[in-house]
Amino acid sequence: FADVLYTGTADGKIVKIDGRNFHVIATLGKPPCGSREHEHSCGRPLGIRVGPNGTLFVADAYLGLFEVNPVTGDVKSLVSTEKKIAGRPLGFVNDLDITQDGKKIYFTDSSSRWQRRDFMHLIMEATADGRVLEYDTESKEVTVMMENLRFPNGIQLFPDEESVLVAETTMARIKRVHVSGLNKGGMDTFIDNLPGFPDNIRRSSSGGYWVAMSAVRPNPGFSMLDFLSQRPWLKKLIFKLFSQEMLLKFVPRYSLVLELRGDGVCLRSFHDPQGLVAAYSSEAHEHGGHLFLGSFRSPYLCRLDLSKV
Repeated sequence: FADVLYTGTADGKIVKIDGRNFHVIATLGKPPCGSREHEHSCGRPLGIRVGPNGTLFVADAYLGLFEVNPVTGDVKSLVSTEKKIAGRPLGFVNDLDITQDGKKIYFTDSSSRWQRRDFMHLIMEATADGRVLEYDTESKEVTVMMENLRFPNGIQLFPDEESVLVAETTMARIKRVHVSGLNKGGMDTFIDNLPGFPDNIRRSSSGGYWVAMSAVRPNPGFSMLDFLSQRPWLKKLIFKLFSQEMLLKFVPRYSLVLELRGDGVCLRSFHDPQGLVAAYSSEAHEHGGHLFLGSFRSPYLCRLDLSKV
């Protein structure tokens, strides 16, 4: 896939961008699409990874895990959200990563209670009902690797594939969950007190990681989310007065992307304080000397030439 990009869109499509050409290769849900009311049936593809045999593995927020053939457009359901896992529903399937041999897929379920279209509720409540799960592509079994996480979001395998990094968005930190080897079942903090709320995590060519922030924390030390979590009555009042769309207008357009070293130390950061070029960046993917930026709100992709920064 030399210079081909794949992305999911807000109206449920998985698209291939090849130079200036744009092809829809698959849709996972059913029309109508494009509105909040229909998002759960239309589907919302979030995390996408290319597997070892060239197929795409896709995490859809409402519908589950899929394998998509980018040539034929054939879609195969791997994990359906209709089935409960360990007694709890998959409410908000978010991101995934796959081992090099293609045998294990690790994925995040951000909440069993709140769906993607209600993500502001999940953020404001800081609900600790997110999970990291493992799908075995041979046995077709799904196993819970870690639970009680607060909005687990982006996920990225460590180079040795014995652990995964997981962005715990509302906590402004990244956890390391041990999924195999001697420490299996354990978890530690990779980096905390980040200057923003981390969304996706992807490898960088320097051996570290790119982390895109869904929003910045204007003043580390005081967090509106921390403040509200102690005052449930105030939260209820805010949701009575304002819709989610209205609340999103209060989120600054400030875009921030960090490059972390392999040990979690910050190497460098890129900023767009007014969000004039790349507002609401939520993923940074490095390829061929460029950084491609995706967004959970902006209707475009950005490309940054890393040789010029």
